[in-house]
Amino acid sequence: MKKFKLLFLLTFIASFSFAQKSTAVDGYYPLLRAVYNGDNAYNTVGFVEKYWRIAGNTGFNESIFHVEKILQQAGFQKETSGEADGPLTYRIETRKMRRPTWEPVSSSLTIVGEDKPLLESVTNRNMIAINSASTPAGGTTAEIVYVGTGAAKEFEGKDIAGKIVFGETSVGGLYRNAIARGAVGVIGYSMPRYTQPEKNIHSIQFQGISYDSTKPVFGIALSFNAKEKLKTALAKGVVKVNVKVVSKIYWSDELTIVANARGTEKPGERFVFSAHVQEPGANDNATGVGTLAEMARVTAALIREKKYSPKRTITFLWGDEIVSTGRYIKDDSIRAKGIKWGLSLDMVGEDVSKTGGTFLIEKMPDPSAIWTRGNDKHTEWGGSVLKESDMFPHYFNDFLLNRCRQQAKGNDWIVNSNPYEGGSDHQPFLNAKIPGVLMWHFTDVFYHTDGDRLNMVSAKEMKNVGVSALAAAFTLCAADEDTNLFLIDELSKNANDRIQDEFALSKAAIAKGAKAGDEQKILNTWNDWYQKAFERMSDINTQGVTDKVAKKIENVKALLDKSVSDLVSLLK
Repeated sequence: MKKFKLLFLLTFIASFSFAQKSTAVDGYYPLLRAVYNGDNAYNTVGFVEKYWRIAGNTGFNESIFHVEKILQQAGFQKETSGEADGPLTYRIETRKMRRPTWEPVSSSLTIVGEDKPLLESVTNRNMIAINSASTPAGGTTAEIVYVGTGAAKEFEGKDIAGKIVFGETSVGGLYRNAIARGAVGVIGYSMPRYTQPEKNIHSIQFQGISYDSTKPVFGIALSFNAKEKLKTALAKGVVKVNVKVVSKIYWSDELTIVANARGTEKPGERFVFSAHVQEPGANDNATGVGTLAEMARVTAALIREKKYSPKRTITFLWGDEIVSTGRYIKDDSIRAKGIKWGLSLDMVGEDVSKTGGTFLIEKMPDPSAIWTRGNDKHTEWGGSVLKESDMFPHYFNDFLLNRCRQQAKGNDWIVNSNPYEGGSDHQPFLNAKIPGVLMWHFTDVFYHTDGDRLNMVSAKEMKNVGVSALAAAFTLCAADEDTNLFLIDELSKNANDRIQDEFALSKAAIAKGAKAGDEQKILNTWNDWYQKAFERMSDINTQGVTDKVAKKIENVKALLDKSVSDLVSLLK
């Protein structure tokens, strides 16, 4: 064990001396904290979250135009002939949609014979399923047919033509089976356990049905409370309900807004931020819209005041989740080659004392997505076990975590991470082999529900996220040799800390009967991941790779390789 003790001592000494260094990275924090206004971000959330937003509808488009006003006031100029029009430019991209957009106006669900509606959209704005058509002026009155879990066999022997199907499953799942059998509408109940529906009895998650212009039908989603009341009524006999839906279905354009703080030396290389506008909630994702809008304002202010000058371009993008980001990457192959980092802001403003979530960095695929253990945990959103071939070795994971932890020093902000799960705007970057990471919160008991409103949002949380995200972009878009060397040292400490943690976990696993060979493989896989991550650090310095940087990378790789080899030999 002498080798292990010596390695630990050397790592500790290196960590101590590393912590004493002051770099350009440190200087960004006081600069950004002084200018970033969390109330600005919060006020934008207040504007956006009042709308029920999907691509092309009124709320989505008004949110885009609101961001445009913020950009204009910050000094961004509308492009006339391209990004090179000036140091701060923006554009709104307009595309014809392949299908009509949709927006809810009002709705109610009433059990015939009762005075008060079981549900009303004024208190449960998620009750109308996306793509639901309007009912006649007086509503649609029909008998309810209960189909349990909504499985195909539950429909056997039941006459549902002209009736409304009710099942304890998603509205979309019911729709496929019920409408083909002549139902005039569907009512579904489906709430994940992490939303705590028996506690939050009035919460409804938004859902959708397929659009079909030949079948103007509706779907209604129930809260736990409404579901129980409807089942109680059905237990007493035949139940009829009246459903009133007023909605708008119309052709529209899809809008994406893109702003650029143009790099002075390498404008073709860029750091891209993305925040999606669609989804009706406050945290999801009006907070992403608001946080990013304030980040753009801060960036413009510091550039105009000559307090910061990006050598690479910083891009800010707002649009339709995954679609807009994916298109931004795919539409211009030359531009795509210059995208060096992508960062998605999704659900970044949670008041964690109310939602139950925590701030998270969702990492690009690393070995924690294969062997999830120790402090690594998947969220309730869920993630599948990946393979070694799925790995994306890169310094970006640790780099962003370090920037957030640096912001968290001295305040009560809690920063955690989770293994890769996918499902947001970081995914298109990774699909294109571009480093892409997600900033978000989970678990959120109000996720996708009509309880996700402005009172669940924290201006302080958005400021912590915004400052951290900009510190990351500012660092990488103006990095010199010294910054590059500092970040290599920083990643070296992260790598050593990870290897020490994995070694301890493997020792404990072997003591409980795990095979030494399996545990050795885990350490060797982490070593391989970090070896390749170090190699990617040659792209940080805006002036290119220097001899010092190249030698530093080789030195830390060799040291890590030796320490892992020593520790692997101790796993027996």
